[in-house]
Amino acid sequence: MLPHEQVGGRELTERYSRQILFPPIGPDGQKRLAAARVAIVGCGATGSALSGLLARAGVGYLRIIDRDYVEASNLQRQVLFDEADAAESLPKAIAAARKIRSFNSEIEVEPHAADLVSDNATDLLGDVHLVLDGTDNFETRYLINDFAVSEKLPWIYAAGVASYAVTMTILPGDTACLACIFPDSPTGLVETCDTSGILNSAVNLVASIAAAEAMKLMVGGGDKIRRTLWSYDVWTNEHAEVSTARPRDGCRACRQHDFVHLAGQGRPHISMCGRNSVQIHERQRPIDFEEITRRLTPHGQVKHNEFVLKFWREPYEMTLFPDGRAIIKGTTDTAIARSLYAKYVGT
Repeated sequence: MLPHEQVGGRELTERYSRQILFPPIGPDGQKRLAAARVAIVGCGATGSALSGLLARAGVGYLRIIDRDYVEASNLQRQVLFDEADAAESLPKAIAAARKIRSFNSEIEVEPHAADLVSDNATDLLGDVHLVLDGTDNFETRYLINDFAVSEKLPWIYAAGVASYAVTMTILPGDTACLACIFPDSPTGLVETCDTSGILNSAVNLVASIAAAEAMKLMVGGGDKIRRTLWSYDVWTNEHAEVSTARPRDGCRACRQHDFVHLAGQGRPHISMCGRNSVQIHERQRPIDFEEITRRLTPHGQVKHNEFVLKFWREPYEMTLFPDGRAIIKGTTDTAIARSLYAKYVGT
């Protein structure tokens, strides 16, 4: 691959010719895209659509961060994955990087099969120009917001559930941040894709709008940024906008600089991650897949590749990652998950 500063030959001009013809981008804007560094946190439905759009647009460096693996139920809406990825239980970040490289080998894609937490936020987000939200939970979004506000780093919030899509662009110090609009995480009964489903049209709508906002920032079109929290329901056609033009007085994050999520306060060692499952946040226990396969084989079905190990013992399924992190499916009881992890992996 050519270094980014050498990009601009006939082949690449042809690749992006229809985009370069768009006056707000043009040749100079295309060069800015090639020099841009973007982190995408979460590569499920929204994150995979965002990654594909920006990769095809010629964004020169994409860092894709996701803690999960591909399953058959993802294929209805997660556009970078196929049946082979699901059969192998590939980590989504790895599968996405492979697919992107197959249609644009001229950009750099750096996958991280990891959970974004306060301990690794600086390493994973510290050297990019923009962060995009492809996550499925407010805990991680508040962490992104804390880091972005503390570093004055632009980021774009995006979410979709059922037929509903919502997004806002956050320019720390200029616009409202996530904590301005949502001072506290939603409580009570909250819709999720696991309980209310998701239309792929809603996913692609919100990803397209977020990708367009990202491109405005990367090519120097900041005056065209939308300064609202925008929502749209593709089924009912209801839509709304709330102004985010200015930070909220008294905001914990952008006014008081109280970055509780970045400090790791209140982050559980064991957390729920949907799909009738529990995630265990171990990152200091390197796993030898060959050795643990031998240990687990007498107790159930085991298979692994270089990225994940899967262990089935009815009614549970454990997915183990090389750093010791695990997703235990078949329970939402953290005590059961902790017991299973201790029994089969260790304490």
